[in-house]
Amino acid sequence: MFQESIIIKSIYNEYCSLVTDLILTIQKNEFGLPITLNQLSDLQDVETYYHLGGGNFWGAFTGGNLVGTIGLINCGHHIGCVRKMFVKKEYRGKELGIAQQLLNTLMLYCSEKDITDIYLGTTHQLKAAHRFYERNGFTPVGIKDLPTYFPRMMTNNVFYQFHLNE
Repeated sequence: MFQESIIIKSIYNEYCSLVTDLILTIQKNEFGLPITLNQLSDLQDVETYYHLGGGNFWGAFTGGNLVGTIGLINCGHHIGCVRKMFVKKEYRGKELGIAQQLLNTLMLYCSEKDITDIYLGTTHQLKAAHRFYERNGFTPVGIKDLPTYFPRMMTNNVFYQFHLNE
């Protein structure tokens, strides 16, 4: 199962149902988060929500299967917002490095698009995600310190910031 190479590529609306299935399964079944399909309206049209404004949405594929995602909303003002970073449980970890590849892809895109500050929101339940972001140089930030135009999700209660060095 893990012999296949990992391919990270931009994905568009033809993958919306696969993305939604992956993320809902992880949020609801694995972490017990009270999330519904209606709360994932951004995933019904990734082209409009992510790509159109100058952001992007990527998928990690192995053996033709979607195993991870990450999205970037371009908020303007040289600010980006990370969204929907998820990797299937059996594909997590440093050995495969899928989360790291996804984040590296997003960071490279940000540097190419002159996005210098990156914010993200997550929940207190996702402790491994907190450690991952902190290992990658993200620092916790209070809700009062978020830009006013940060697209906050109601389930998020832990926030991070990263400044890309020039």
